[in-house]
Amino acid sequence: MRLQDKVIIVTGAGSGIGEGIAKRLAQEGARIVVNDLQEAGGRRVTEEILTAGGLAKFIQADVTSNAAMASLVRETVSNWGRLDVMINNAGWTHRNQPLLDVTEEEFDKCYAVNVKSIYLSALHATPVFRQQGGGVFINIASTAGVRPRPGLTWYNGSKAAVIVTSKSMAAELGPDNIRVNCINPVFNPDTALSTEFAGGEINDERRAKFLSTIPLGRFSTALDVANAALYLASDEASFINGICIEVDGGRCV
Repeated sequence: MRLQDKVIIVTGAGSGIGEGIAKRLAQEGARIVVNDLQEAGGRRVTEEILTAGGLAKFIQADVTSNAAMASLVRETVSNWGRLDVMINNAGWTHRNQPLLDVTEEEFDKCYAVNVKSIYLSALHATPVFRQQGGGVFINIASTAGVRPRPGLTWYNGSKAAVIVTSKSMAAELGPDNIRVNCINPVFNPDTALSTEFAGGEINDERRAKFLSTIPLGRFSTALDVANAALYLASDEASFINGICIEVDGGRCV
């Protein structure tokens, strides 16, 4: 078991990539806090982990709320005595459209979910990590933050902010034995936000257009991202700090 007894929070774990990460890490012995804003999905994933023989607890929290993030970390430590890894997976995007058509409300939500949540997680998890003598942040960014394309301008910017912020956190928190790394997944047509990324229904034409940009000839899956998270969360990556792993089949080459 590569993560035996490590306590790990996965935000946005009620579906998609977060669900895949939570389940994969539970298979390796981690005690998973399944966080999601949507109770139904979060409880479903938690029950499925428990049924499979893993350890999990659902904690509902809005990652854009200071009080909610504080409660999420506090309840995790109260329940399992510690926190080893914080995986900031929760994300949101505006629809693929001209940049001037995105509303101020959509812009604010994009940055709140994608960027402010990392600030809040750092605010509340860092003191716990320091007290324990170390810890791990894993932030889920996107290839959009490395190779931006028209239509998702403000989302692209938010994910670029995640990447740079992660590197800066790594440099500042490294002396405290706190590692901070990033994962950049490429487009996955099976996630809840895929129609927003694509600007409409995932039809054959849109699918082919996205697929043509990936040298390995397939889309990313939740398991692909989960396996990268597994490595970064494990002691095998104890000297890996401030990097971004592109899980993209060569998209960013």
